Amino acid sequence: MAILTVITEPDPRLHICSEEVAEVTDDIRHFMDDMLETMYHSEGIGLAAVQVGVHKRIIVMDIDHSQERYENDGSGQGRPLCMVNPTIVASSEEENIYQEGCLSFPGQFAKVIRPKEVTIEYLDYDGEKQTLHCTGLLATCVQHEIDHINGVVFVDHLSKLKREMILRKLKKSKQLDDEA
Repeated sequence: MAILTVITEPDPRLHICSEEVAEVTDDIRHFMDDMLETMYHSEGIGLAAVQVGVHKRIIVMDIDHSQERYENDGSGQGRPLCMVNPTIVASSEEENIYQEGCLSFPGQFAKVIRPKEVTIEYLDYDGEKQTLHCTGLLATCVQHEIDHINGVVFVDHLSKLKREMILRKLKKSKQLDDEA
């Protein structure tokens, strides 16, 4: 397995819609393993292929590994989830607000409103079709990652003012890193 490079805003590749995966092959499984290793190494709870520069509809998540800044609500079923070609097939009208962060926006967080519950259809690690009903943090995480493969980032859900503020902070942080 390998740790992949996570691309960060303002990289335009983050805003490209990803292509469907025709078949879950050994190469795809190996790539998902690398994505998981990268996610754990970066201390994230989710990662989309687009975040490592691959425009395929693949996401990985693990909301149950220990993260101090996230409340563990137990809905991750105690294992990492690998999803190929995930699609939201149903969502609740009731909404939730979570403080979201993103590996592609290091150090930046904002409250985002999303449906409280979603049902997802996807191919699993073995290429088998699955349906999963998600609530709580898992629902938020899966929507965040599906947004990524659709070329949408979490700040796109914010007001123009909040989005611009986060982008300015990120730019300033990058300038400081470049000077160091």
